[in-house]
Amino acid sequence: MNSRERKLSKLAFRFGLLGLFGLLLGLVLATLGFSDFNGQGFSFYNFTLSELGQYGHSELAVVFNGGLFFGSLSLVLFCLFALQICDIPWLYLCLFLSILALLALAITGLFPINVYHLHTIGVEYFFHFAALSVASYFIYLLKKPRSGKRFAVKGSLPLCLLSLVIFGLFIILAHIDLGMVDDGRWFYHDMTMVEPRPAYWWPAILEWLSLLMFMLWIFSLVWSQRDVKR
Repeated sequence: MNSRERKLSKLAFRFGLLGLFGLLLGLVLATLGFSDFNGQGFSFYNFTLSELGQYGHSELAVVFNGGLFFGSLSLVLFCLFALQICDIPWLYLCLFLSILALLALAITGLFPINVYHLHTIGVEYFFHFAALSVASYFIYLLKKPRSGKRFAVKGSLPLCLLSLVIFGLFIILAHIDLGMVDDGRWFYHDMTMVEPRPAYWWPAILEWLSLLMFMLWIFSLVWSQRDVKR
C-alpha cells in the first residue's frame, strides 16, 4: 500500500468502528429500556427489530432508530473509503451492494414501523441487498489467493458461509406461505401484528440472527483494515 491507500484504510477503519458502535449502542440501550404493553422486557426470541423501534411501544425507540440511522450512514462512509482501495473487481460489487443495504437500514431507522409502508420497504431491501453483498464477498474470497486478500481476516470464509445460510433461510421463508402465522400470511410482512406468540418464535429469531451475522461480517471487513501495511 502507498501512503494514500494507508490513509484511506485508516479512515475506513475508524468510520467502520464508529458505525458498528452506533448500531450496537442503540440496540443495547433500547433493549434494556424496553417494556411492552404488559410490562414485559424485550426478548430476541419473540420480538422483532421493528417493534424495538416502534414509537409508543418501545420507550427508547428514538435511541434504537438513531443508532440504525447514524450507524448505517457511518458504515456507508466506511464502504466509500474502502471502494478506493479495492484489490479485485468482485469487491467493488460487494461494497456497492453493502452501501445499498446500509442505506436501506438507515431508512428503516428513519421511518419506523409507525410509518408502515416505508419501513417495510427499508427492511425488505436491507435483507436482500445484504444477502447479495455477502454472496459477492464469498466469490471475492474464492477468486484471490489467501495471502493476497486485502479485505479478509482469519475465519472470513466460514463466517461468510454461515451468513449466507441464515440470510437465505430468512428470505426464502419470508416469501413463501407455509402458514407461519395464524391466518397464513407471509410472516415477513405482517409478523409484528401476530398475537399471541410463543416464547420462542423462530421468524423473529431468524431476523435477529440475520442482522447479527451482517454486523459480524461487516466487522470482519472493518477489522481487516486495522494497521494495514501491505
